[in-house]
Amino acid sequence: MSSEQGILYVVATPIGNLEDASPRSRRILGEVDIVAAEDTRTARKLLDLLGIQAPRIVSYFEGNEASRSVELLAKLGQGMSIAVISEAGTPAVSDPGQRLVEEAGKAGFVVVGIPGPSAVITALVVSGLPTDRFTFIGFLPRDSGPRRLELGRLRTREETLVFYESPERVFACLRDMGEAFGEDRPAVLTRELTKLYEEVVRGTCATLAACYADKAPRGECTLVIGGASAAEAAEGPIDIEAAIDALLSEGLGPKDIAARLMVKTGKPRRELYQLALSLKRAR
Repeated sequence: MSSEQGILYVVATPIGNLEDASPRSRRILGEVDIVAAEDTRTARKLLDLLGIQAPRIVSYFEGNEASRSVELLAKLGQGMSIAVISEAGTPAVSDPGQRLVEEAGKAGFVVVGIPGPSAVITALVVSGLPTDRFTFIGFLPRDSGPRRLELGRLRTREETLVFYESPERVFACLRDMGEAFGEDRPAVLTRELTKLYEEVVRGTCATLAACYADKAPRGECTLVIGGASAAEAAEGPIDIEAAIDALLSEGLGPKDIAARLMVKTGKPRRELYQLALSLKRAR
């Protein structure tokens, strides 16, 4: 497929079940000059399974996005058409693609989305939680401190929240969510969506954390968390000094106080620790 000016296609691919590949996505993947893939081996296997004669496949992943984008824009300028795909699902959603789309648009090239499978939307619609407003957060920080800080900042958001998470961190993530949002906050874990062992587990932050305390779930996981209630969202800022003073009276040390209040205030641990230490010394 060639034209005076190339076209960039952003093509969603199955997240598990091959039947989710639309006739349009199959046609485009078979007609373009180049497929830019997050993982070339996965892409070649997918195209083979779909019965598509593989065009030229080039790697396009986080490590080479900058240099490869320049090369692909040059190909578009030569009239070649390109399909960008991620390892699974919709490109540019916690996967490479956004940079190329942005730069192609700025350069005046036509960008066409080929919609299809998305773990975010699939998890949201099967969760049973409100879908009228939601925010996709993606992956939370790996380390506990930054993760708890981020959750503290999300505590009063009223819309449904959607997260990606690795199986190994699901328990720690749900535990921290329970501290930040409240243990009774509605929560749904989906895993292996559209695959043979697809599972949707509904409960609260506390009950789901208990489910995976001793054994991590298997496969790709997406967490859907209910938003804050109107009362929670309307809560004013926590009186941090009063909260620290109360926790000091309970016998907690500055380190533990900082860890506890970080998820309630969204304030950095170091800042809270220094304040708690100062207030303790002033007693």
